[in-house]
Amino acid sequence: MKTALDLPDELVRDVKILAAQEGRKLKDVVADLLRRGLDSTAGIVPMASSPFVTDPITGLPMIACRHAAKHPEQLTPDKIASILLDQEVAWNHEASR
Repeated sequence: MKTALDLPDELVRDVKILAAQEGRKLKDVVADLLRRGLDSTAGIVPMASSPFVTDPITGLPMIACRHAAKHPEQLTPDKIASILLDQEVAWNHEASR
């Protein structure tokens, strides 16, 4: 499909240089770059107009994140306490040196 885009001159120049270096057609390089860009957005949660949302279960305010957690882990009060305790121990260890 043909389409017209208004792109910055230096961006078009850079893509043309890349196409020439690779011995490829400009349209093929642009298509590949668009595909890579779209692939890199997989797992990104679309942002609402405001990053602040209300948790439907607790009614507490939350901040919506653009990226899903890479290693989702349930944060319980015990887990948070353990993280804070570990951090405090590390700080005290550094201070005692």
